[in-house]
Amino acid sequence: MSSYLVTGGAGFIGSHLTEELVRRGHTVRVADSLVTGKRRNLDHIPGVEFLEGDLADLPFAQRAVAGMEFVLHQAAIPSVPRSVNDPITSNRANADATLNVLVAARDAGVKRLVFAGSSSEYGNTPVLPKREDMTPSPLSPYALQKVMGSQYCQMFTRLYGFETVVIRYFNVFGPRQDPSSPYSGVISVFATALSEGAQPTIYGDGEQTRDFTFVANIVDGVLRACAAPNAAGEIINVATNGRVSLNELLRIMNTIVGTDLKAIYKDVRSGDVKDSQADISKAKEILGYTPIVSLEDGLRQTIAWCKTESAAARL
Repeated sequence: MSSYLVTGGAGFIGSHLTEELVRRGHTVRVADSLVTGKRRNLDHIPGVEFLEGDLADLPFAQRAVAGMEFVLHQAAIPSVPRSVNDPITSNRANADATLNVLVAARDAGVKRLVFAGSSSEYGNTPVLPKREDMTPSPLSPYALQKVMGSQYCQMFTRLYGFETVVIRYFNVFGPRQDPSSPYSGVISVFATALSEGAQPTIYGDGEQTRDFTFVANIVDGVLRACAAPNAAGEIINVATNGRVSLNELLRIMNTIVGTDLKAIYKDVRSGDVKDSQADISKAKEILGYTPIVSLEDGLRQTIAWCKTESAAARL
């Protein structure tokens, strides 16, 4: 068994990674500032060491990585709109902290670091699906900060021989994704709205498309990246290679819930891309990855969780 640091481990994706690592019998430490993460996301997971602090402070980053074999760097403020509104705070969390974690992990002798990249790095390049060899074209501070993190990872592998892998996420969704935040993913917002009989909001005409990826698929890809022998220094898409519009997504979710609620349409948000779809052939080749949960199955699990949360909130 191995030791893992999950930065941002009290967040949505980080808590799922932590849960699976513990299930597999590994030793897990979580470092989280709790700016967007929640301690309750870890309450059901036994034996996790928790450190609260800001990874943009180098001494905390050094303490967090000490004695760890692997680092799963998930910590970020994962929001395009928030980065547009407050690029300085976003940069500290997404760029400064990433450099600190890389330096600390390199110096501590960590075997490999896996970084949470983002499909937003591709921007509005018209070619679909998005391939890892495309030139990044970030439209927001968040996307630019993820590009910086990805390039820092590759540089640390080339320059210092420190093994890093970038896994580019595409519109991740699932249980524990906070629907109450104005910056939440669209599926958690839709699921909560439909569960409560409320009309969901769509920014734009709803014809923008996304490669929605259930969180279990991301967990599988990230953990494969820790061990894959030819992955060091690579950037790898992990998604489904599918594409669905927000209007179609709402139709599917209405069917699952048994509702027929129409969307409220508002102006497009600055920094949002029009279309996104991943080429996952590299993930198949290097990681042996294929999606393990379909969009509809993931939606059913997410909607069930949101219904439970909504019911608990009313008690």
